[in-house]
Amino acid sequence: MITFILVIHLMICIAMVAIILLQRSEGGALGIGGGGGGMMSGRGSGNVLSRTTAYLAAAFFATSIALTVLAELRATGPTIGDTPATEGQPSAPSLPDLQPIVPPAEPEVPRPE
Repeated sequence: MITFILVIHLMICIAMVAIILLQRSEGGALGIGGGGGGMMSGRGSGNVLSRTTAYLAAAFFATSIALTVLAELRATGPTIGDTPATEGQPSAPSLPDLQPIVPPAEPEVPRPE
């Protein structure tokens, strides 16, 4: 189920990028479509592309929420946030008491007198 929704989600993402790039930008930055009049006027194509972008955005949010819910349902085991710390006990395990490392004593060398 998650794989199916993920594939749909990716197709929506690709379609949304394509539709956004087809829109005519007011600053002339990334708008690929627009210009020359074809089957629809500039205003008519703008309305269709804007509506399509809105529908794709709604579908994007819906699939994102669905993927989040399904992933949460599939998760197993407790997480760090599931086990609150009780009074008197640390929330993280403590390290064992470590003894300092003492270098071995140098052997005494007899000195000539």
